[in-house]
Amino acid sequence: MTVFFHESDLPADVLAPGPVAVDTETMGLVTPRDRLCLVQISDGRGDEHLVRFMPGSDYAAPNLRSVLADPERLKLYHFARFDLAAIQHYLGVMAAPVFCTKIASRMIRTYTDRHGLKELVREVLGRELSKQQQSSDWGAPEINEAQRDYAASDVRFLHALHAAMDARLVREGRRELAQACFDFLPARAQLDLAGWPEIDIFAHA
Repeated sequence: MTVFFHESDLPADVLAPGPVAVDTETMGLVTPRDRLCLVQISDGRGDEHLVRFMPGSDYAAPNLRSVLADPERLKLYHFARFDLAAIQHYLGVMAAPVFCTKIASRMIRTYTDRHGLKELVREVLGRELSKQQQSSDWGAPEINEAQRDYAASDVRFLHALHAAMDARLVREGRRELAQACFDFLPARAQLDLAGWPEIDIFAHA
């Protein structure tokens, strides 16, 4: 298992075909204000790739954008809504199709209200995930080793979670409904970017 650190783009042809796990690190939670600093990506073979963007970046990243925009590659996320919006806003691509482990967890782990990645990894995979660097300065000139390991760990388990959660969705007869939710996520991210982050446009009042 190796964590590779890249500046401004992903090298060509470093990922195997098939689904990729994706996560982002930003300067905060307001997408247009808080710039995209890091994109983490993994093909599930044991290595993670971190792509860092410095202040003033044009976010050209042709290799990374090509992978993210590929309609034949499933993208695995935990809380896809945020990552999709950040990637769309800064990289200019909608990184779909989508499987979101947080949505899957909410649909099948109805016996708990704990749907964070740390809790999910612990229960489903029996592994421990540190969140010590969650609140961190991702725009710093140097990304330290603790930050790099934290960022990499956010995509490290998503392939295994995808397999386990998808099987549970099938078991509980909720796979089709979950897929409809996943298919809607790009539109949900666009609504966030367009100014409807917390307004339920489907509500009567």
